[in-house]
Amino acid sequence: MNNRVLIIGVSGFTGKHLSQYLKKYGYEVYGTSFSDKYNDTIKCDISSKSSLSTVLKSIEADYIIHLAGVASPAHVDVESFYSLNTIGTINILDTLLELGQNPKKIILPSSAIVYGNQDFDVLHESLCPRPSNYYGTSKYAMECLASNYFSRLNIIIPRVFNYVGRGQSENFLIPKLVKHFKEKKKEIALGNLDVIREFNDVKFVCEVYKRLLEDDVTSEVVNICSGRGIKLLDTIVMMNEIAGYKIDVKVNPAFVRKDEIRSLTGSPEKLFNMIGSVEQCSFRETLRKMYEA
Repeated sequence: MNNRVLIIGVSGFTGKHLSQYLKKYGYEVYGTSFSDKYNDTIKCDISSKSSLSTVLKSIEADYIIHLAGVASPAHVDVESFYSLNTIGTINILDTLLELGQNPKKIILPSSAIVYGNQDFDVLHESLCPRPSNYYGTSKYAMECLASNYFSRLNIIIPRVFNYVGRGQSENFLIPKLVKHFKEKKKEIALGNLDVIREFNDVKFVCEVYKRLLEDDVTSEVVNICSGRGIKLLDTIVMMNEIAGYKIDVKVNPAFVRKDEIRSLTGSPEKLFNMIGSVEQCSFRETLRKMYEA
């Protein structure tokens, strides 16, 4: 079986988990990173077609998963959202066409944040996106442009909802919370405590990516979600129980975003109809593993 996978942006949180996960199932995994400081990765700049061409010609991947780009809405360099998340993605597709390569599947992850604030508790793919920040807009622009390549390349665009796991940067909410408990901090400063997110386990996401590689469906936009919305306040209660003490939570107005999306909970109906249902451990178990790591 031809099972050569190229993960563009393998050195990040998701890439590290996904690379190990796919290798367990017999995939031959190659990965790129923007820097050459990582072992076992190939340096590649997705803003440069010549850099991409060199990598794509040398590997001739059967599958491509594109994870490179700016991943945090709080990133301050506005131009990089578009130069990397939008144009960088299109550079990959254009370079593949120029080389005459047509992998069996190209996964171009978008984000649930493209939905913005909707008047629905559960978000379906049929809803009209309403991104409210640069990150979400750059991802939606990528979706719109990439859809023009559906007839020429085997593309799937997943809108990925929040997920967490060991090794995630403490710039993100849940790792920050867990770190405070591990260090026995007495208090923590947070933003909006009423937000609802999915907080799926990273292994759930890795299994979904694997099944999307193996599934025949292309030219689709689909949620990667479980429908398991969790309130931030409930997360704090769980961590109080896991750590055995109660932390004092302070709301810092500087952390409250004016464009904060209240609820990001998706419908997995389309996803599970495509690849079958995907089970995962409880969120409490994910928190416990992060706390004990």
